[in-house]
Amino acid sequence: MDLKSKIILISGPTASGKSKFALKLAKKINGEIINADSMQIYKECKILSARPSKKDQTEIKHHLYGFQSVKKNFSTGQWINLCLKKIQEIKKKNKVPIVVGGTGLYFKSLVCGIAKIPSIPLSFRNNIIKTQKKIGQKNFYNKLIKIDPLVKKKISLNDINRSIRAYEVKKKTKISIYEWQKKTKKFFKDEDFLKIYFDYSKKDLEKKINKRVDKMLKLGAIKEARKILNLKLNKLKSANYIIGIKEIDEYINNKIPNKTILKDRIIFRTMRYVKRQLTWSRGNMQEWKKLKSSDFERFFNL
Repeated sequence: MDLKSKIILISGPTASGKSKFALKLAKKINGEIINADSMQIYKECKILSARPSKKDQTEIKHHLYGFQSVKKNFSTGQWINLCLKKIQEIKKKNKVPIVVGGTGLYFKSLVCGIAKIPSIPLSFRNNIIKTQKKIGQKNFYNKLIKIDPLVKKKISLNDINRSIRAYEVKKKTKISIYEWQKKTKKFFKDEDFLKIYFDYSKKDLEKKINKRVDKMLKLGAIKEARKILNLKLNKLKSANYIIGIKEIDEYINNKIPNKTILKDRIIFRTMRYVKRQLTWSRGNMQEWKKLKSSDFERFFNL
């Protein structure tokens, strides 16, 4: 297989070793790495998001890591625009783009395209956010599925940001966000990609996550989280979903009595997130090449 002619996509659940694999692959085939993790974009969140080390980023050029403030939201549409530019830049240098991360929607937008939904005025969006806050998420979600029944099996009750997005699109354009998505045009052909998915059992992932959380706490995750918490972010900001922020907040405020329980809580929440990642991948990544750790050396000998 001629890997140098491809755009290589590497996805998989949290802590599955994607970044290390991508680094090794980039060295072998003269590649550069593009981030596809929605939390590793934030500059204030290095430890909690397990961003690649300075050493790794010195050895191989990394793109779209740690450039966005946690004070701002960052959409899939913004990511795809930046990612497409980086792919073009890397190809112009006769290098191989390697896109790596665990955010399924980023990969879906790159492979399948993204809907050209008309821009929503900020004032219109703010009025909808005010409504959501006033009536609460449960009532807001019920209003949403009344005006857009297609949402019911697509967006969960607790997903505030996506609920607001779906509501504003339907209300402003009179067309469901999912109808808009059907009109999507692809950026690339399927054969332009090599799609690799890291396939691990939950048991193996839990061991890896246990080690990762230990390392994060030793590196200063509590101090990092405290700095982010001191920014008093709006509850709707995406950075609030960084795993560990809520748990460390509770630890700082003595709602979690010690670091052992703090670690257990972070591991538990991470495993819940992994479960969602695995469910999403089963529905959206059936055709990806499944790779286990035992396959790594054989892969590099291609």
